[in-house]
Amino acid sequence: MKNTRIKNVTQEDVAKRAGVTRSIVSYVLNGTDRAVAPETRKKILQAIAELDYRPNQYAQALLTGKAAMAKNHIGIILHNSSAFLRPYYTEILAGIYTTAHKAGHHIRFLRFFEELENPILFNSLIHEEEISGLIIIGLDQVPQTAESRDITQRIKERIKQVVVVDCQSEDFPAVAFDRRDAGYKATRYLQKKGYRRIFFIGQKDGRLSGFKQAMFENMPEEMTESIVKSAVDIEGGYEAAASLYTELGGKMPEAIFAGSDEIAVGVIKFLHNKKIRIPGDTAIISIDNLELSGYSYPSLTSVNVHKKQMGEKAVDMIASGKAGTNQGNLAVILPTEITERESC
Repeated sequence: MKNTRIKNVTQEDVAKRAGVTRSIVSYVLNGTDRAVAPETRKKILQAIAELDYRPNQYAQALLTGKAAMAKNHIGIILHNSSAFLRPYYTEILAGIYTTAHKAGHHIRFLRFFEELENPILFNSLIHEEEISGLIIIGLDQVPQTAESRDITQRIKERIKQVVVVDCQSEDFPAVAFDRRDAGYKATRYLQKKGYRRIFFIGQKDGRLSGFKQAMFENMPEEMTESIVKSAVDIEGGYEAAASLYTELGGKMPEAIFAGSDEIAVGVIKFLHNKKIRIPGDTAIISIDNLELSGYSYPSLTSVNVHKKQMGEKAVDMIASGKAGTNQGNLAVILPTEITERESC
């Protein structure tokens, strides 16, 4: 979308562009637009986006040179609200907040990507008079649509310091771990322990690629599509294990590689319900090494991901000026290592 913003855009300008009265624009801006027809509201939002309208306080800051006020302010965008329920992302956020505090930076806001579809909110938050840096967590989990790609591009145009966390990006510098390598390590660990019939339950991303690579290199005769089950959380892990149990005629494979600790907890719960011994009957390994993995029964062998450090590094990159969007797809890949416990 072409940006046609004029100096100090007012509500009158928005009203003129949308072909409505200023009072109707005000209703939409203040969230008191229940009586406004959907088509009229859509035209107003489109005008706001096209003109890059911002509430008066932001336009005034631009005119009076107050952009420097945002110098140490950082915004955070989460891929969706479910991330709040995931201890994995809580550790990343802890790293961001603690490091920002130490560096004298302030977290200006924490929002969800889908909220940026609202041009009023986007124009209020995503500009250099509000923040000097932006951290986007889990960008690869945002549905790839024309609208989401447009939002990503507009972020790139407006904010000079952006870091993507937990995945690599074609548009921004990133801090992540190598999912394929972690998947490969987990599978090889099981293979070296003597397990042959290994099933994968997890996210169909680099973790699965690493699993397939290790199986192909060392046990190609064991590879079939039936050894892969999709899951992303505890409930999904439980359901995938139940499905596997049914398909195998009331049995389980000798080893399971779960794509995350949360998925593994769901699998462990199902195995306990069926009185299947871990690791006596079925061994389990996973990725993340959350705190809970040391307290599951049995305690969970897991590939350690430096979650808090990802958040810390993202803030460091912004504070040092190394997160410039002109850096393209520069990525900092943090190492992983296996934490051995009792589950395999």
